[in-house]
Amino acid sequence: MNIGLGEFGIREVFGGFQVIFVAFGALVLVPLLTGLDAGVALFTAGVGTLIFQIITQFKVPIFLASSFAFIPAITFGVATWGIPSTLCGLAFAGLFYVFLSFCVRYFGVDAIKRIFPPIVVGPVIAVIGLSLAPIAVSMALGMAGGIQVIPVETALIIAGISLATTMSIFLFAKGWLKLIPILCGITVGYLASTAFGVVDFAPLFTALWVAVPNFVFPEWNLAAVLFIIPVAIAPAVEHFGDILTISSVTGKDYLKDPGIHRTLLGDGVATFVASMVGGPPNTTYSEVTGAVKLTGQYNPLVMTFGAVFAICFAFIGKIGAFLSTIPAPVMGGVMILLFGLIASLGIEQMIKNQIDLTVPKNLAILSVVLVSGIGGLFIPIGDFQLAGIGLAAIIGVTLNLIIPEPKKNDEPVTEVNF
Repeated sequence: MNIGLGEFGIREVFGGFQVIFVAFGALVLVPLLTGLDAGVALFTAGVGTLIFQIITQFKVPIFLASSFAFIPAITFGVATWGIPSTLCGLAFAGLFYVFLSFCVRYFGVDAIKRIFPPIVVGPVIAVIGLSLAPIAVSMALGMAGGIQVIPVETALIIAGISLATTMSIFLFAKGWLKLIPILCGITVGYLASTAFGVVDFAPLFTALWVAVPNFVFPEWNLAAVLFIIPVAIAPAVEHFGDILTISSVTGKDYLKDPGIHRTLLGDGVATFVASMVGGPPNTTYSEVTGAVKLTGQYNPLVMTFGAVFAICFAFIGKIGAFLSTIPAPVMGGVMILLFGLIASLGIEQMIKNQIDLTVPKNLAILSVVLVSGIGGLFIPIGDFQLAGIGLAAIIGVTLNLIIPEPKKNDEPVTEVNF
């Protein structure tokens, strides 16, 4: 541990508060979309970050919070089996991270890259974003649970304002403002919703100032475990990119010290602990990494204070009540951009790694993963169905392993005729 009492200061405390400010919009979005408790998400973000810091010996300035990659799986799981069973699946996703961390430690990073190359991870990430598109559009249209709760005309205006604000901040803002496009979009959209009279303030007035988050504990469900574990492949592999990013920002090689196996272990244990009390899976937040780059505050102690603030905010009942009053079109407008960005990250993954789509093997994997993941393909296994992102990930890994690598004299596919 490289933290000393001499490093304690107002700058680190204020930096920790800024971390929550930057992460807040994305942090609470996952529970608001999936039916989990926002207060629990705040609590598990704080606890998860502290766990990560302990495992990584307080060396990496990273903040952990709600992972968007699991939204489709959580949404399906809650609707199919309920929250406790879904949490069981999420707990095993955390253990999958732990398993990968031991594989990295004993077999090296290259072994993981061979099993989960960019041609598999990229399309799976794209599927995650694209499979969320119907949720974003439905909410932008003013629907909740398949029911029209806000008139379409009003909903589209609110969603448009929310989307336009988020896009403007994302594209044109400078400095701190550029780090919080989601928060800005929700804020302006909420103000517009208030002007249209579609906000119900009753929960805010009746909520207590101090309240214990609605902790929920998992219950065993094998179907949920088998459904959710494959979903963890993409975010687990993306973890490598996150650590490389923060390494480039601070100028330190965290892949070697404390080691990528430790950072992945920290992420996995944090996700496991979160699922034990009803929180969403954790992931490293790029918004916070952007804040680290902008401020030059590389001291991991900043994240410690950020984690403490998150835990404290979790017990302020008015925060959770306020979040529950946000109308669906506000969230829908933000998500249209956000989920599209997730899909584009999958494409970026392939471009950065120079995946050649004239190679038949690559083209075949991309095509099958996209269609199977988005099209609703499923494999019945007794009373259980393997489907969605998890099935797409398994198909991608399997195809990559069984399709032979092209020979050097094989001609590339320059055109496909139908």
